[in-house]
Amino acid sequence: MPTEPLPPEEIEERLRKLPGWSVEDGKLTRTYRLRKHLPAAAMAVHVAAIQEELNHHSDLTLGYNTLTLAVHTHSAGGALTHLDFDLATRVEAVAGAHDAQ
Repeated sequence: MPTEPLPPEEIEERLRKLPGWSVEDGKLTRTYRLRKHLPAAAMAVHVAAIQEELNHHSDLTLGYNTLTLAVHTHSAGGALTHLDFDLATRVEAVAGAHDAQ
């Protein structure tokens, strides 16, 4: 059964529960700031492991002390679905352990 796109009002409701996240170019996005490059890289590996577990992957962009995620659901025509918000929620749950802002 295919994953259904979320209606705009549900997207807005879910965004209110994820401070720092926004929708840009149709993707759910967030940039985290970390102390240095190595902590940012460690968080990227942690996020990659979560993505493998969920079988749902974002675009990850690693900078010197930043990590940016951008995600949408390809199987839903590039729309936002519960899968994207599930991933964002899991990432938020581990961000504090990486001291990410």
